[in-house]
Amino acid sequence: MADTRFKLNNGTEIPALGLGTWQSGPGEVEKAVSYALSIGYKHIDAAYCYGNENEVGEGLKQAFANGVKREDIFVTTKLWCTYHSRVEEALDKSLKSLGLDYVDLYLMHWPVPMNPKGNDDKFPKHPDGSRDLVKPEVWSHIQTWKELEKVLPTGKAKAIGVANYSLRYLEQLLPHATVVPAVNQIENHPSLPQQEIVDFCKSKGIHITAYSPLGSTGSPMLTAEPVVEVAKKRGVTPAAVLLSYNILAKSVNPERIKANMDLIKLDKSDMKTLTDYSKELEASKKLVRYVYPAFGVDFGFPDKS
Repeated sequence: MADTRFKLNNGTEIPALGLGTWQSGPGEVEKAVSYALSIGYKHIDAAYCYGNENEVGEGLKQAFANGVKREDIFVTTKLWCTYHSRVEEALDKSLKSLGLDYVDLYLMHWPVPMNPKGNDDKFPKHPDGSRDLVKPEVWSHIQTWKELEKVLPTGKAKAIGVANYSLRYLEQLLPHATVVPAVNQIENHPSLPQQEIVDFCKSKGIHITAYSPLGSTGSPMLTAEPVVEVAKKRGVTPAAVLLSYNILAKSVNPERIKANMDLIKLDKSDMKTLTDYSKELEASKKLVRYVYPAFGVDFGFPDKS
C-alpha cells in the first residue's frame, strides 16, 4: 500500500503516502523529512504558510546527499493567500527555500486572496482585527488560477491544483479554466467525508488528496468506535485504518513516521463500517466541521453541528 501511486490528469503519478509538514515544530522538520525519505516515503507535502520550507529544504538536501534521487521524490507546496496576484514570485520563494528547481505539484492553498500590501506577510488585518481580504471584484480566485496556469510552461511546477475548494468554488472555477486542476486537497475522514465534493472531483478527473485523516487537531477519530472496530478486526492501529481510508500522514516522531507506512487495503465490509458511521453522524447532524476563523468566509462546506 505504501508504494501505491495514482495517475493525475496530466499523466503525472502522485505517491499515495505523503509526509505532511504542517505544525511541525522548529528543529524537527529537517530530521522528519530526511528520515521519512530514508525509509521509503516518496511524497513530501509543504506550504509557504507553514513557515518551515527552509527546514524542509534542508531535509531534502540531506536525503539527496544520502543517495535519494530527486526524480524519485514528489514534492508538493502551496501558494499562500497574500500572493494570489504574485504567483510566480511566490513559487520562486518556495523553490529557493526548498532548494529545488521545480516542484511536482503547486496548489492554491485557499480560494481567498488577501491584501498583498497589508500589514503582515501572511495574515494582514484591518484596524478592527478582521482579515484584510481582497474583494472578489478586485481579484478573484479565478484570476489566481489563470496565473497558476502560466507557471506550467516555465517548468517550475509539473502540475497545478487547488486546496480547500468546496463544490461551489469548483463550479465557479472550471468554466474559466484552460487547465483542469490536477488535485483538490481537502480535509477528509469518516467524520467529514465531503462525499459531494469527492464525487464531483472524480467526475472531472480531479484527484482528491486528504489532509487531517486522523480527524484534524487532537486526532479525535482515533477513538471512534467504528474505527477501533475495524482496527481490531484487521490487527492494526486505528491510525492505520484512518490513513488507509485517506492517505497523507504528518509526524516528526520516527516511530510514528515508520508506523504510518503500515497501511492496509480496506475491504468492502471495512468501508461499509466507516461509511455507515459517516451516514449515522450525518443523520444525527453530528458531522464534524472544522471552522477556519482566519478568513471569516463562507467556503460552502458542510455546516458545523
